[in-house]
Amino acid sequence: MLVGLRIVIGVVVFRLKKLEMANLAAALAIALSLRLGLVDVAVRLAFAFALNVVVYLNNDYIDVEIDLNSTNKDASKSSYLAEHLREAFWAQVVLVALLCAGALAYDPGLLFPIVVGGGICWWYSAILKRRPFWDIVAMMIWGLAMPMCGSPVQRTLGWFLAAQLGLFSGVFETIQVMRDADADAEEAGVRTTGVVLGKQRTLLLARVIMVTCTAYAALFMHPLAAVVSVAALLVPFAPDRVELYWTRVKMVYGVTWLVICAFVFLQQKSSGLLWAIDAAATLR
Repeated sequence: MLVGLRIVIGVVVFRLKKLEMANLAAALAIALSLRLGLVDVAVRLAFAFALNVVVYLNNDYIDVEIDLNSTNKDASKSSYLAEHLREAFWAQVVLVALLCAGALAYDPGLLFPIVVGGGICWWYSAILKRRPFWDIVAMMIWGLAMPMCGSPVQRTLGWFLAAQLGLFSGVFETIQVMRDADADAEEAGVRTTGVVLGKQRTLLLARVIMVTCTAYAALFMHPLAAVVSVAALLVPFAPDRVELYWTRVKMVYGVTWLVICAFVFLQQKSSGLLWAIDAAATLR
């Protein structure tokens, strides 16, 4: 038990240092935008945190051999995990069981992010991150499913907000595989979208998804959010500075998301050109 707890704590500390739990903030933003009760918000945030722990522990569990040879990973954490794989496996089983029990007791709709968010992450870590185009699709599904911790599953606007995040995630993943294309190409059997398309065509794909992000925001969220998101298309790109490009695009979409959430919170509806969705509306 103590070994499993140490592994879990190691995962949490490492991921928080790397700021890799952004979907927690996204789930919180959705919950606050929909004006859920404070207790409901707290429970959903705690649930999202626990689900993130499971997802990232599973990722580390699957990638342990790769992480042992990586220069940007915590070597001591990876070594400890490699020495205690059995405990890491059972830690995942226990956490998933607790999450499922908690979802059934509090809100069965929370099974959706467990099954779809957790499931797509496992599939991505095990297989899809080495499959061109599917790596992008997988992260778009992840970007939608994980923040749904912050919304009751029957709330229509919750789904539409999460879909916007899924589109953002598609842009981020496309830029990430473009950034890693050279290193991935040197590894045998690794064929990501970035490797198959090359940087320039992958950049074109990223911009196609950016246009989709803007159109979606205009049609379903708010025209002002769409205007802000256009700035992502104007961020200058340099092949040798993809990391900086990635950061700037993230900043643009961060501001876009804040604009969306602010209008939803204040108006209790979205204000898209095609459809204005009431925050209280439910799926039929």
